[in-house]
Amino acid sequence: MDFKSFGKNLSDFGAQITPFASRTFQFTKEQFGQAEDKTQLPPDYIDLEKKVDALKQAHQKMLAVTSQYSNEAYDYPPNIKETFQDLGRTVSEKVSLLSSATTTAEAQAALVAPPSAKPQPKTFSHAVARASLASSQLLHQNHTGAGEDQLATALEKYAITMERVGEARLAQDSQIQSSFLAGWNTTLNTNLSFATRARKNVERSRLSLDAVKAHAKGTTFKLGHGSSRPEQHEEQELSPEAQEEIEKAEDEFVTQTEEAVGVMKNVLNSPEPLRNLSELIAAQIEYHKKAYEVLSELAPVVDGLQTEQEASYRKSREEGS
Repeated sequence: MDFKSFGKNLSDFGAQITPFASRTFQFTKEQFGQAEDKTQLPPDYIDLEKKVDALKQAHQKMLAVTSQYSNEAYDYPPNIKETFQDLGRTVSEKVSLLSSATTTAEAQAALVAPPSAKPQPKTFSHAVARASLASSQLLHQNHTGAGEDQLATALEKYAITMERVGEARLAQDSQIQSSFLAGWNTTLNTNLSFATRARKNVERSRLSLDAVKAHAKGTTFKLGHGSSRPEQHEEQELSPEAQEEIEKAEDEFVTQTEEAVGVMKNVLNSPEPLRNLSELIAAQIEYHKKAYEVLSELAPVVDGLQTEQEASYRKSREEGS
């Protein structure tokens, strides 16, 4: 097949129909390596494209992971089998009900009291709190010695603390959703989408320009008579009409390129992604700070109960001997 003639025929036919079809013919020629003098984009423009692509991929990678902050149960162990009653009331509500219970039956009823609101959160910290409170009550109900069961008391206090840790985690997640995830999704789905659209406009205008050039060459160049080599031809001046059409296409290409450069620079220079990342870190700091504070309050209390239990244990050993 004479691909040179095939390419020329594509150009002639493409120029006679819609601009979309003309660009399609030009694109097809380029894919088959039959396009001549493909207009090259400026190196600075190509560099901007690479940076925008990197920014887009960074957003996609981060959002693929951090979107889990929108899933309440992202750290909830799948092997836990909690019942509807387990999730009915908060640990704090159950502790309040238990404090007024005078019998084992009343204590059991407090643990399975009907829900006062929506089911309790399925986070790891909340699950630990519920398990700790249930364990505390098992020990309390089976305690027969004098005084309190230090381990049962410690578990109850730990349950209340872990619920506070869980609530802090939920507050962190809410903050991350509104400040980080919303911001990065906006950049990905809006700002970067504008850049993608601008780049497509550049590519369309570039294909249109090269299609016009190819058509002009096909109608203003003659192959040399009797020549077996296609590159041997007699060059003629472009007609004023052809020159005007090329200049118009060149102007459109330059305009679209300049607009795309502006859009891409705006996206790359935007302070929003970094500001959103700072807010993500701030939310994490606040959560870990809160968790540290409430656990720090609990630690000396549990240490005190441990000391009491050790003293009681040593005393019982001494009396037994």
